[in-house]
Amino acid sequence: MGRAVAPRLAAALAAAALVAAGAAVLSAPEASAATGSATGYATQNGGTTGGAGGQTVRATTGTAIHAALCARPSTSTPLVIEVEGTVDHGNTAKVSGTGCNTADGVIELKQISNVTIVGVGAGAVFDQLGIHIRESSNIIIQNVTVRNIKKSGSPVSNGGDAIGMESDVRNVWVDHVTLEASGGESEGFDGLFDMKDNTQYVTLSYSTLRNSGRGGLVGSSESDLSNGFITYHHNLYENIDSRAPLLRGGTAHIYNNHYVSLNESGINSRAGARAKVDNNYFEDSKDVLGTFYTDAAGYWQVGGNVFDNVTWSSPGTDNNPAGPNPQSNTTVAIPYAYSLDDASCVPDVVSRTAGANNGLRVSDGSCSPQTPAPTTPAPTPTTPRPTTPAPTTPAPTPTPPAGTNLSLGAGSDGSGKADGTSYGNVRDGDLSTYWSPAGATGSVSVKWGSATTVSRIAVREAAGSAGAIGSWRVLNGDTGAVLTSGSGAGVITFPAASLKKVTFEITGSTATPKVAEFETYAS
Repeated sequence: MGRAVAPRLAAALAAAALVAAGAAVLSAPEASAATGSATGYATQNGGTTGGAGGQTVRATTGTAIHAALCARPSTSTPLVIEVEGTVDHGNTAKVSGTGCNTADGVIELKQISNVTIVGVGAGAVFDQLGIHIRESSNIIIQNVTVRNIKKSGSPVSNGGDAIGMESDVRNVWVDHVTLEASGGESEGFDGLFDMKDNTQYVTLSYSTLRNSGRGGLVGSSESDLSNGFITYHHNLYENIDSRAPLLRGGTAHIYNNHYVSLNESGINSRAGARAKVDNNYFEDSKDVLGTFYTDAAGYWQVGGNVFDNVTWSSPGTDNNPAGPNPQSNTTVAIPYAYSLDDASCVPDVVSRTAGANNGLRVSDGSCSPQTPAPTTPAPTPTTPRPTTPAPTTPAPTPTPPAGTNLSLGAGSDGSGKADGTSYGNVRDGDLSTYWSPAGATGSVSVKWGSATTVSRIAVREAAGSAGAIGSWRVLNGDTGAVLTSGSGAGVITFPAASLKKVTFEITGSTATPKVAEFETYAS
């Protein structure tokens, strides 16, 4: 009997705490996580379901949101938080508990998973108070307004970001939200939608971003290149000075967005970033695509876009606009299904679907807004992935590509090596020797005295360490450009590159990585 009483008592106390904080537990034991289903890159890496299948709680204050998180039995227990009313500094306090790690003055989704926050009723407004996602996974934010978040002045919240993600974030779907500021950095505001420090598999859809100096970024600096696999579709960017978005490394898919009054620059692909830019409508704007404010080149694949009264600056050392006649300089493979609206109807479709409190309508791919059916609760929620996801298990001895292994007889170096290992071990043709980084991450390179064409590599893990390599990137060692990225060892292909040095960079691992061979091939 003692074992049965304790959980019931804990549950009763948690429910009482929720009521005191301004939240109510709804009677239905399970409820829909959100209307519709995730799209874009948020469907990859196991998918994004948020709190589907979990309890539903209604909250009218920030403290109540925190209390709902903290009342969960664990940090991964699925939960849907329906928010109505205005959340601000006056009603958002830190709450403690087993299912949370919260803070004053910000909605803190930290070190948690399987949560949905959705605006209901008359609407949910986060006024001068941002939403911070950190070391978390499987998060949905839908149908809310976040406005006037400041990093300087008063009050300050979330580093000035309306929605900010950082530190090993995976699988986030932000849908039908309105993010807005009232000026730029000089007025105390920062980005509307920022991702940094190893944030991956994110989709921003059917949302409005407006009246800000900075729309958002992927990567906080030229050295923060661990982010990527981001989809932006059917969003309205209006009266934004720059960063719509700014991409530092990684891969982005940007389609069916309406851009109006981009005052200085728009999609800024740099530091090896690759963007597929499809069927967008750019209007009354300047320098809507290119590499800006740096000489670290980025890349793009374009098709079906409309440029309506767009002006372009002249190229320079730190300025490489894609126009006035944008052409593709890379190719980007998209791993999920999607339907493109014709760019000519994007202004109309986006005006009828994007933003909070707009009916949660979506496009059917034929320029016709539709109301999606409620999502059926998932009987088994996605397993939480708070840090780097488990990689695909490779075959112990992957079949090498046809042709000559160009690594044999080449040189090698790297970022660091564990005791007893050598860079040369990855190019000696011997699977019994290997290189390990000094820590959980690191890079190893193969290099030649003259330019060599490489389009395929095979990474072989040492015996007993199969599956240890998690996320990785392949870099052009001459320029630093990211040739491709992914997870798990094996055979990796990318567009042919002529270079003197190719680098395999491990950005995440589940155990000590051991690279027995780093084979390179021309085709």
